[in-house]
Amino acid sequence: MSDKNRTMSARKKELPLQDDSSNLFLQVMISIAVFLFGVTLAGVLSINSMLATWNNSILGSLTVQVMPANDVNEKNAQAQTNEQLNKAVELLKNKPEVDKVTPLSDEQLQKLIQPWLGDGVDIKDLPMPRLIDVKLKKGADVDFMQWAEELAQAAPLASLDNHKLWLNKLIKFADGLKILALTILVLVVLITSGAIFYCTQTSLGLHKYIIEILHLMGAKDTYVAQQYAKRTAWLGFLGGVFGLLLAIPTIFIIANLAKQIEGGIISEARLSLADWSVILSLPLFSMVIAMGTAYYTVKKTLEKFM
Repeated sequence: MSDKNRTMSARKKELPLQDDSSNLFLQVMISIAVFLFGVTLAGVLSINSMLATWNNSILGSLTVQVMPANDVNEKNAQAQTNEQLNKAVELLKNKPEVDKVTPLSDEQLQKLIQPWLGDGVDIKDLPMPRLIDVKLKKGADVDFMQWAEELAQAAPLASLDNHKLWLNKLIKFADGLKILALTILVLVVLITSGAIFYCTQTSLGLHKYIIEILHLMGAKDTYVAQQYAKRTAWLGFLGGVFGLLLAIPTIFIIANLAKQIEGGIISEARLSLADWSVILSLPLFSMVIAMGTAYYTVKKTLEKFM
Protein backbone atom coordinates (compact mmCIF):
# COMPACT_ATOMS: atom_id res chain seq x y z
CA MET A 1 0.00 0.00 0.00
CA SER A 2 1.33 3.40 -0.96
CA ASP A 3 1.94 6.19 1.56
CA LYS A 4 -0.94 8.19 0.06
CA ASN A 5 -3.39 5.27 0.51
CA ARG A 6 -2.21 4.72 4.09
CA THR A 7 -2.76 8.40 4.83
CA MET A 8 -6.30 8.37 3.36
CA SER A 9 -7.16 5.19 5.31
CA ALA A 10 -5.92 6.75 8.51
CA ARG A 11 -7.99 9.86 7.88
CA LYS A 12 -11.14 7.81 7.49
CA LYS A 13 -10.53 6.03 10.79
CA GLU A 14 -9.65 9.24 12.61
CA LEU A 15 -12.98 10.92 11.71
CA PRO A 16 -15.48 8.72 13.63
CA LEU A 17 -18.69 10.08 12.16
CA GLN A 18 -20.47 6.74 12.52
CA ASP A 19 -20.28 7.12 16.32
CA ASP A 20 -21.95 10.55 16.44
CA SER A 21 -24.90 10.63 18.82
CA SER A 22 -26.81 12.82 16.37
CA ASN A 23 -27.00 10.10 13.70
CA LEU A 24 -30.10 8.47 15.15
CA PHE A 25 -31.77 11.85 15.64
CA LEU A 26 -31.09 12.82 12.03
CA GLN A 27 -32.36 9.51 10.69
CA VAL A 28 -35.61 9.78 12.69
CA MET A 29 -36.00 13.44 11.71
CA ILE A 30 -35.55 12.62 8.02
CA SER A 31 -37.98 9.68 8.29
CA ILE A 32 -40.68 11.93 9.72
CA ALA A 33 -39.96 14.59 7.10
CA VAL A 34 -40.19 12.11 4.21
CA PHE A 35 -43.41 10.67 5.66
CA LEU A 36 -45.01 14.13 5.79
CA PHE A 37 -43.53 15.06 2.43
CA GLY A 38 -44.77 11.85 0.78
CA VAL A 39 -48.34 12.12 2.06
CA THR A 40 -48.55 15.82 1.19
CA LEU A 41 -47.00 15.28 -2.22
CA ALA A 42 -49.52 12.53 -2.93
CA GLY A 43 -52.23 15.05 -2.07
CA VAL A 44 -50.83 17.62 -4.49
CA LEU A 45 -50.52 15.08 -7.30
CA SER A 46 -54.05 13.81 -6.60
CA ILE A 47 -55.43 17.33 -6.82
CA ASN A 48 -53.70 17.77 -10.18
CA SER A 49 -55.26 14.52 -11.37
CA MET A 50 -58.67 15.64 -10.10
CA LEU A 51 -58.42 18.97 -11.93
CA ALA A 52 -57.42 17.20 -15.14
CA THR A 53 -60.42 14.87 -14.82
CA TRP A 54 -62.75 17.80 -14.28
CA ASN A 55 -61.38 19.55 -17.34
CA ASN A 56 -61.85 16.46 -19.51
CA SER A 57 -65.24 15.34 -18.27
CA ILE A 58 -66.95 18.54 -17.16
CA LEU A 59 -65.67 21.28 -19.42
CA GLY A 60 -66.40 19.05 -22.41
CA SER A 61 -70.02 18.66 -21.42
CA LEU A 62 -73.09 20.55 -20.33
CA THR A 63 -76.41 19.77 -18.71
CA VAL A 64 -79.90 20.74 -19.79
CA GLN A 65 -82.58 20.80 -17.12
CA VAL A 66 -86.26 20.47 -18.03
CA MET A 67 -88.51 21.57 -15.19
CA PRO A 68 -91.70 19.51 -14.61
CA ALA A 69 -94.85 21.01 -16.10
CA ASN A 70 -97.31 22.51 -13.65
CA ASP A 71 -100.69 20.82 -14.17
CA VAL A 72 -103.28 19.46 -11.77
CA ASN A 73 -103.62 16.35 -13.90
CA GLU A 74 -100.53 14.26 -13.24
CA LYS A 75 -100.64 12.47 -16.62
CA ASN A 76 -100.98 15.75 -18.51
CA ALA A 77 -98.10 17.23 -16.56
CA GLN A 78 -95.91 14.22 -17.35
CA ALA A 79 -96.86 14.35 -21.04
CA GLN A 80 -96.03 18.07 -21.26
CA THR A 81 -92.71 17.51 -19.51
CA ASN A 82 -91.80 14.67 -21.89
CA GLU A 83 -92.76 16.83 -24.85
CA GLN A 84 -90.47 19.62 -23.65
CA LEU A 85 -87.73 17.03 -23.10
CA ASN A 86 -88.05 15.66 -26.64
CA LYS A 87 -87.93 19.15 -28.17
CA ALA A 88 -84.79 20.00 -26.24
CA VAL A 89 -83.14 16.72 -27.27
CA GLU A 90 -84.04 17.28 -30.93
CA LEU A 91 -82.60 20.80 -30.87
CA LEU A 92 -79.34 19.68 -29.28
CA LYS A 93 -78.87 16.71 -31.63
CA ASN A 94 -78.93 19.09 -34.60
CA LYS A 95 -76.03 21.13 -33.23
CA PRO A 96 -72.74 20.38 -35.08
CA GLU A 97 -70.74 20.98 -31.89
CA VAL A 98 -72.58 18.20 -30.05
CA ASP A 99 -71.13 14.70 -29.98
CA LYS A 100 -73.79 12.89 -27.91
CA VAL A 101 -77.13 13.73 -26.25
CA THR A 102 -78.35 11.45 -23.45
CA PRO A 103 -81.59 12.04 -21.49
CA LEU A 104 -81.14 10.57 -18.02
CA SER A 105 -83.50 7.72 -17.15
CA ASP A 106 -85.48 7.40 -13.92
CA GLU A 107 -82.92 4.88 -12.62
CA GLN A 108 -80.05 7.30 -13.24
CA LEU A 109 -81.90 10.16 -11.56
CA GLN A 110 -82.63 7.87 -8.61
CA LYS A 111 -78.91 7.17 -8.22
CA LEU A 112 -78.12 10.88 -8.37
CA ILE A 113 -80.40 11.80 -5.48
CA GLN A 114 -79.75 8.65 -3.42
CA PRO A 115 -76.66 10.00 -1.55
CA TRP A 116 -78.70 12.98 -0.31
CA LEU A 117 -82.24 11.61 0.13
CA GLY A 118 -81.53 7.96 0.90
CA ASP A 119 -82.89 4.69 -0.50
CA GLY A 120 -86.53 5.07 0.53
CA VAL A 121 -87.35 7.97 -1.78
CA ASP A 122 -89.02 7.40 -5.14
CA ILE A 123 -88.47 10.17 -7.70
CA LYS A 124 -92.01 9.56 -9.03
CA ASP A 125 -93.28 11.08 -5.79
CA LEU A 126 -91.16 14.21 -6.27
CA PRO A 127 -91.42 17.08 -8.79
CA MET A 128 -88.06 16.10 -10.24
CA PRO A 129 -86.72 17.96 -13.27
CA ARG A 130 -85.58 15.87 -16.23
CA LEU A 131 -81.89 16.08 -17.05
CA ILE A 132 -80.11 15.81 -20.39
CA ASP A 133 -76.39 15.08 -20.50
CA VAL A 134 -74.74 16.69 -23.52
CA LYS A 135 -71.21 15.72 -24.59
CA LEU A 136 -69.42 18.25 -26.78
CA LYS A 137 -66.92 17.47 -29.50
CA LYS A 138 -63.30 18.08 -28.62
CA GLY A 139 -62.34 21.70 -29.17
CA ALA A 140 -65.94 22.75 -29.85
CA ASP A 141 -66.53 26.50 -29.68
CA VAL A 142 -70.01 27.02 -28.23
CA ASP A 143 -71.99 30.25 -27.95
CA PHE A 144 -73.85 29.38 -24.76
CA MET A 145 -75.94 32.57 -24.75
CA GLN A 146 -77.30 31.79 -28.21
CA TRP A 147 -77.94 28.17 -27.27
CA ALA A 148 -79.84 29.27 -24.17
CA GLU A 149 -82.05 31.57 -26.25
CA GLU A 150 -82.77 28.89 -28.86
CA LEU A 151 -83.51 26.39 -26.11
CA ALA A 152 -85.92 28.80 -24.42
CA GLN A 153 -87.83 29.22 -27.68
CA ALA A 154 -88.00 25.51 -28.50
CA ALA A 155 -88.67 24.30 -24.94
CA PRO A 156 -89.57 27.07 -22.46
CA LEU A 157 -89.27 24.71 -19.49
CA ALA A 158 -85.63 23.85 -20.37
CA SER A 159 -82.55 25.69 -19.09
CA LEU A 160 -78.85 25.35 -19.92
CA ASP A 161 -76.00 24.83 -17.45
CA ASN A 162 -72.41 24.71 -18.72
CA HIS A 163 -70.96 24.10 -15.21
CA LYS A 164 -68.57 27.06 -15.41
CA LEU A 165 -69.82 28.90 -12.32
CA TRP A 166 -69.52 26.07 -9.81
CA LEU A 167 -66.50 24.58 -11.58
CA ASN A 168 -64.59 27.84 -11.10
CA LYS A 169 -65.39 27.66 -7.39
CA LEU A 170 -64.10 24.09 -7.24
CA ILE A 171 -60.93 25.04 -9.08
CA LYS A 172 -60.31 27.93 -6.67
CA PHE A 173 -60.83 25.56 -3.75
CA ALA A 174 -58.44 22.99 -5.26
CA ASP A 175 -55.86 25.68 -6.00
CA GLY A 176 -56.08 26.83 -2.38
CA LEU A 177 -55.42 23.27 -1.20
CA LYS A 178 -52.44 23.03 -3.55
CA ILE A 179 -50.92 26.25 -2.23
CA LEU A 180 -51.37 25.02 1.35
CA ALA A 181 -49.81 21.65 0.49
CA LEU A 182 -46.88 23.23 -1.35
CA THR A 183 -46.28 25.51 1.63
CA ILE A 184 -46.12 22.45 3.86
CA LEU A 185 -43.62 20.81 1.49
CA VAL A 186 -41.37 23.89 1.59
CA LEU A 187 -41.56 24.05 5.39
CA VAL A 188 -40.70 20.35 5.69
CA VAL A 189 -37.61 20.80 3.50
CA LEU A 190 -36.50 23.93 5.39
CA ILE A 191 -36.96 22.35 8.83
CA THR A 192 -35.13 19.18 7.80
CA SER A 193 -32.28 21.16 6.24
CA GLY A 194 -32.06 23.23 9.44
CA ALA A 195 -31.82 20.08 11.55
CA ILE A 196 -29.06 18.70 9.32
CA PHE A 197 -27.24 22.05 9.48
CA TYR A 198 -27.43 22.16 13.29
CA CYS A 199 -26.35 18.52 13.78
CA THR A 200 -23.47 18.90 11.33
CA GLN A 201 -22.22 22.03 13.09
CA THR A 202 -22.45 20.27 16.45
CA SER A 203 -20.46 17.33 15.09
CA LEU A 204 -17.81 19.66 13.69
CA GLY A 205 -17.45 21.24 17.11
CA LEU A 206 -17.03 17.83 18.77
CA HIS A 207 -14.43 16.72 16.21
CA LYS A 208 -12.67 20.09 15.94
CA TYR A 209 -9.32 18.85 17.19
CA ILE A 210 -9.39 15.75 14.99
CA ILE A 211 -10.11 17.94 11.99
CA GLU A 212 -7.19 20.22 12.92
CA ILE A 213 -4.92 17.16 12.97
CA LEU A 214 -6.26 16.09 9.59
CA HIS A 215 -5.40 19.52 8.23
CA LEU A 216 -1.84 19.11 9.55
CA MET A 217 -1.71 15.74 7.75
CA GLY A 218 -2.62 17.49 4.49
CA ALA A 219 -6.38 17.10 4.37
CA LYS A 220 -8.33 19.98 2.90
CA ASP A 221 -11.75 21.31 3.79
CA THR A 222 -13.17 19.58 0.71
CA TYR A 223 -12.06 16.17 2.01
CA VAL A 224 -13.71 16.71 5.39
CA ALA A 225 -16.87 18.02 3.72
CA GLN A 226 -17.00 14.95 1.48
CA GLN A 227 -16.79 12.63 4.50
CA TYR A 228 -19.68 14.41 6.18
CA ALA A 229 -21.65 14.52 2.93
CA LYS A 230 -21.25 10.77 2.36
CA ARG A 231 -22.27 9.89 5.91
CA THR A 232 -25.26 12.25 5.93
CA ALA A 233 -26.33 11.08 2.46
CA TRP A 234 -26.52 7.51 3.75
CA LEU A 235 -28.55 8.65 6.77
CA GLY A 236 -30.80 10.63 4.42
CA PHE A 237 -31.39 7.60 2.22
CA LEU A 238 -32.15 5.27 5.15
CA GLY A 239 -34.44 7.84 6.73
CA GLY A 240 -36.14 8.34 3.37
CA VAL A 241 -36.79 4.61 2.99
CA PHE A 242 -38.29 4.31 6.47
CA GLY A 243 -40.41 7.41 5.93
CA LEU A 244 -41.63 6.09 2.58
CA LEU A 245 -42.57 2.75 4.13
CA LEU A 246 -44.81 4.65 6.54
CA ALA A 247 -46.18 7.03 3.90
CA ILE A 248 -47.36 4.43 1.36
CA PRO A 249 -49.88 2.65 3.67
CA THR A 250 -51.12 6.06 4.84
CA ILE A 251 -51.73 7.14 1.23
CA PHE A 252 -53.74 3.97 0.54
CA ILE A 253 -55.80 4.45 3.72
CA ILE A 254 -56.67 8.02 2.74
CA ALA A 255 -57.50 6.86 -0.81
CA ASN A 256 -59.87 4.19 0.51
CA LEU A 257 -61.61 6.75 2.71
CA ALA A 258 -62.04 9.02 -0.33
CA LYS A 259 -63.59 6.17 -2.34
CA GLN A 260 -66.28 5.77 0.31
CA ILE A 261 -67.67 9.21 -0.56
CA GLU A 262 -70.30 8.03 -3.03
CA GLY A 263 -70.96 10.42 -5.86
CA GLY A 264 -68.25 12.71 -4.55
CA ILE A 265 -65.76 14.57 -6.65
CA ILE A 266 -62.90 13.60 -4.33
CA SER A 267 -63.05 10.06 -5.74
CA GLU A 268 -61.77 11.51 -9.03
CA ALA A 269 -58.36 12.07 -7.41
CA ARG A 270 -56.04 9.28 -8.55
CA LEU A 271 -52.30 8.71 -8.72
CA SER A 272 -50.81 7.66 -12.04
CA LEU A 273 -47.69 5.52 -12.55
CA ALA A 274 -45.69 8.71 -13.12
CA ASP A 275 -46.99 10.09 -9.80
CA TRP A 276 -45.98 6.92 -7.98
CA SER A 277 -42.54 7.10 -9.59
CA VAL A 278 -42.08 10.56 -8.10
CA ILE A 279 -43.25 9.41 -4.66
CA LEU A 280 -41.02 6.30 -4.71
CA SER A 281 -38.00 8.47 -5.56
CA LEU A 282 -38.29 10.41 -2.29
CA PRO A 283 -35.44 8.50 -0.58
CA LEU A 284 -33.12 9.67 -3.36
CA PHE A 285 -34.44 13.21 -2.96
CA SER A 286 -33.85 13.14 0.81
CA MET A 287 -30.35 11.75 0.20
CA VAL A 288 -29.47 14.62 -2.15
CA ILE A 289 -30.88 17.25 0.23
CA ALA A 290 -28.99 15.75 3.20
CA MET A 291 -25.75 15.43 1.25
CA GLY A 292 -25.87 18.95 -0.15
CA THR A 293 -26.78 20.53 3.19
CA ALA A 294 -24.03 18.70 5.06
CA TYR A 295 -21.40 19.56 2.44
CA TYR A 296 -22.36 23.24 2.42
CA THR A 297 -22.43 23.39 6.24
CA VAL A 298 -18.97 21.86 6.62
CA LYS A 299 -17.40 24.11 3.98
CA LYS A 300 -18.84 27.29 5.49
CA THR A 301 -18.17 26.28 9.09
CA LEU A 302 -14.55 25.24 8.50
CA GLU A 303 -13.85 28.58 6.85
CA LYS A 304 -14.70 30.19 10.19
CA PHE A 305 -12.96 27.57 12.36
CA MET A 306 -9.70 27.51 10.50
